[in-house]
Amino acid sequence: MEVQSSSNNGGHSSFSSLRVYLNSLSATPSRLSRRAISVSTSSDEMSRVRAVSGEQMRRTLRWYDLIGLGIGGMVGAGVFVTTGRASRLDAGPSIVVSYAIAGLCALLSAFCYTEFAVHLPVAGGAFSYIRITFGEFPAFFTGANLIMDYVMSNAAVSRSFTAYLGTAFGISTSKWRFVVSGLPKGFNEIDPVAVLVVLVITVIICCSTRESSKVNMIMTAFHIAFIFFVIVMGFIKGDSKNLSSPANPEHPSGFFPFGAAGVFNGAAMVYLSYIGYDAVSTMAEEVENPVKDIPVGVSGSVAIVTVLYCLMAVSMSMLLPYDMIDPEAPFSAAFRGSNGWEWVTKVVGIGASFGILTSLLVAMLGQARYICVIGRSRVVPFWFAKIHPKTSTPVNASTFLGIFTAALALFTDLNVLLNLVSIGTLFVFYMVANALIFRRYVPVGPTKPWPTLCFLTLFSITSLVFTLIWKLVPEGKPKAFMLGASAVVAIAIVLIFQCVVPQARKPELWGVPFMPWTPCVSIFLNIFLLGSLDAPSYVRFGFFSGLIVLVYLLYGVHASSDAEANGSFGVKDGQVIKELTEV
Repeated sequence: MEVQSSSNNGGHSSFSSLRVYLNSLSATPSRLSRRAISVSTSSDEMSRVRAVSGEQMRRTLRWYDLIGLGIGGMVGAGVFVTTGRASRLDAGPSIVVSYAIAGLCALLSAFCYTEFAVHLPVAGGAFSYIRITFGEFPAFFTGANLIMDYVMSNAAVSRSFTAYLGTAFGISTSKWRFVVSGLPKGFNEIDPVAVLVVLVITVIICCSTRESSKVNMIMTAFHIAFIFFVIVMGFIKGDSKNLSSPANPEHPSGFFPFGAAGVFNGAAMVYLSYIGYDAVSTMAEEVENPVKDIPVGVSGSVAIVTVLYCLMAVSMSMLLPYDMIDPEAPFSAAFRGSNGWEWVTKVVGIGASFGILTSLLVAMLGQARYICVIGRSRVVPFWFAKIHPKTSTPVNASTFLGIFTAALALFTDLNVLLNLVSIGTLFVFYMVANALIFRRYVPVGPTKPWPTLCFLTLFSITSLVFTLIWKLVPEGKPKAFMLGASAVVAIAIVLIFQCVVPQARKPELWGVPFMPWTPCVSIFLNIFLLGSLDAPSYVRFGFFSGLIVLVYLLYGVHASSDAEANGSFGVKDGQVIKELTEV
């Protein structure tokens, strides 16, 4: 039997005292069975849950704001942090193909996000989409992973800002940072500049979303001009021979020096660059006309940025052989030491610094809105859900995550962060694609979801088998046969599902085309890119996922159970999945 105690306001609380909390822990199994897969409804998310924050976010953004936020959020992070590292270590000149593959994957995921955002224009992004589909715990697990992605991505980008700022002023990065010998390698370079940048942006996003958008538009306009400058300079000064010839003849040569595996490893690495469009989807609650503005803003920004990435990747690859590219600051370093071209290095450093600032601003806007909506569900403290009455922004969430990001940026090396960010992002996009199929093919009510669940499981397993064959089996005819067989099986599974299981609902406003093929391709690409990451990335991902599960078991499930007991959740919300799974 669950133990509940009355708080001062007459409500139930599992945290009123240590004794009550310990007694509540004994009720964890029963609470978990009731709350973990309890779903919310779209109407509740739009009304009752949204009202929990008190003040509402103002609807002030239009489609051009979303495109500006999307471009600003994506370009700085991708090109100026991951391009050099992925080209030097993974893909070589074929980094342009890596960006095209990652862009396709992101665009398909963007379609899935867009359908949800148009139907459910709230600030919760992936958390809200999965909460109305699979339930509370899957939503929290996904949303918490994405917040960790944002925090680590922002920490990585802010440290890269230091490198480009040093380039702009002709000062070595080591002059901006200092080493603490007592800390382990990868965590021993202290970066106060990165901390200052994060804190300043935190103040800006706390003030006003509309004003933040204006600041972003100004910096993005300058940044776009800089991008075209870099592209033109790359084609003017670059040499097409660098697309196939390394500086060191002993290194692998050709446009694909590391083969197809290198291309996909590079795609997984640069996927960090597309995390910005997800931040745009979290602005849905602040968009004037979600039906018209969100599809243009989200999908349009991904398409535009993919083209820019590919052009910049070609430009960078022409400037230097891949084995001479500086992983920390690839574009500015390409002009360093060239007679008559040193001024370009300073221009690149200044322009890249502005680009990094825009990506930080947009990502930090997004991460705050995620944790704000998670706070509305009471799975994390309600304090995060509060909207400031004067600024109409989630000040508490913005401040907390800003300080957390600054602390991480202070000492953590870029290399430690990048792969972990990619694996979390791919996992979240994978979950959203699955959620879209489930929502389209399983109606809410006393029906059986097992055909759709079985399809999703079989298709994911087949995609995983294909990925493992690609990664582990040596080259040769047996490998080609196994890959072909896996592809045929995957296609057959989708065809059978399409023929046997009818769509339970079709979107009235905006929908993903070619169902279920579009989200299925997204699922496959996300799994395939996940298979390109290294083992330590999975170890770190498992560690943080374990922490997320622990937080839910020790706090989240009890807080949401208290909210349910206090009347914050409707009874039917907690019963929908149980009704769905009744045989």
